[in-house]
Amino acid sequence: MNFLIKILYLISKIPLKILYIFSDIIFFLNYYIVGYRKKVILQNIKNSFPEKTDEELQAILKKFYLNFSDYLVETVKSFSISETESRVRMQHINQHLFHEAKAEGKNIILLAGHVFNWEWMNALALLTPQKNSHPVYRKVNSSFWEDQMKKVRNKFGNEALEANEVILNIFRNKNDGESIYMFVADQTPHVAHVNYGLEFLNQRTPAFIGYDKLATRMDLIFIYCEMKKVKRGFYQVNYHRIYPDGEKFVNNEVVKKFHKLLENTIHKYPDNYLWSHRKWKYQDSIKNFDAEKI
Repeated sequence: MNFLIKILYLISKIPLKILYIFSDIIFFLNYYIVGYRKKVILQNIKNSFPEKTDEELQAILKKFYLNFSDYLVETVKSFSISETESRVRMQHINQHLFHEAKAEGKNIILLAGHVFNWEWMNALALLTPQKNSHPVYRKVNSSFWEDQMKKVRNKFGNEALEANEVILNIFRNKNDGESIYMFVADQTPHVAHVNYGLEFLNQRTPAFIGYDKLATRMDLIFIYCEMKKVKRGFYQVNYHRIYPDGEKFVNNEVVKKFHKLLENTIHKYPDNYLWSHRKWKYQDSIKNFDAEKI
């Protein structure tokens, strides 16, 4: 395993302009020969955009494979990417929201989707006034890959937290405006935990709702992260504060508002979403379906 770590690190030191040559090769193999999850990906896109023609769907599919290939090499690059390069390649808009949160003395919950390239958001910890920044990750079957991804997310002064522990961590720690918790919030719940679902991209969609428990019990600030791929190797994330309709958030309000914002982002940049994950796998297991339009 140590040998593999060294190989990954050495590959990550290769300049991105060369790594993108590998990305082009991966794209060709994936799109034209292997067809990684192509049926699942195309079906997800079709279900999400029933109004689009076959030609439009195929264009999204092809661009998705291009972006997915870039994502793979960019993730490898994350092992050694420098602070300077991170700042150049990922632009953060509306940073004043983090200063407002600190002034209000409230911790922040960042809600991002699987929009490329969410893995490059980690350098945000270098730009905010908060002392503590916690990317949230989920355990994977391979302890080796979990350790490596945890190392990547611990860069730049971050302290990664496992998803099953983060809620308790937030409840236990002081709500003083000094901490940021970064969720990739469109995770698919395990089938045993599919308790809530809503209409998202024209489909019954199981929704992860752990962060909603925080919204109704603590006075936290929720911020949506809108990702945009400006051009190859360069991204922009625009931060939007999520406000309650009333004085306080009610049950599932943050979940619905997050999914609406994410849906809008996907409609703007449909090829930049991770269509290969099985977000709708357990849609028939939803116990509490919210049919209200998000």
